Amino acid sequence: MSFQISKSYDIMAKALDYRSDRADMISSNIANIDTPNYKARNIDFEYALQKEADKIYSLNSNKKLQLAKTNPRHLSPIEDNDAKKATIFLRDGQDARNDGNTVDLDVETTELAKNQTMYNALTAAIKKDGAIFRSVLDASSKV
Repeated sequence: MSFQISKSYDIMAKALDYRSDRADMISSNIANIDTPNYKARNIDFEYALQKEADKIYSLNSNKKLQLAKTNPRHLSPIEDNDAKKATIFLRDGQDARNDGNTVDLDVETTELAKNQTMYNALTAAIKKDGAIFRSVLDASSKV
């Protein structure tokens, strides 16, 4: 059994991991700014985090159309077992330069700044979550 401060702690910790992965990917894009035919990459983890939050908080935001089986010999649908993994994709909407490279330094630095802001916010939230837990322990020890 793992120790957790609150239900949201696991989600915040996983979000920190994904934010770190996103920072690495953006840095990789910037490092390859002069590589011919390099396509800028991004990472999408919001769907995976939403599925984890739904599971933790017992929410059902399943908007998937259910398959009707009218015969017992019909095949069952294939479940998405990789819903907890982030999806890596090529960033759309950017024009390729003459060498086929789609990295735009302005876009990458903006994305890096946004990602860093979210990383800092998550770190602060985790620290605050821990501080609340410690204050409860301190108060209970004084009784």
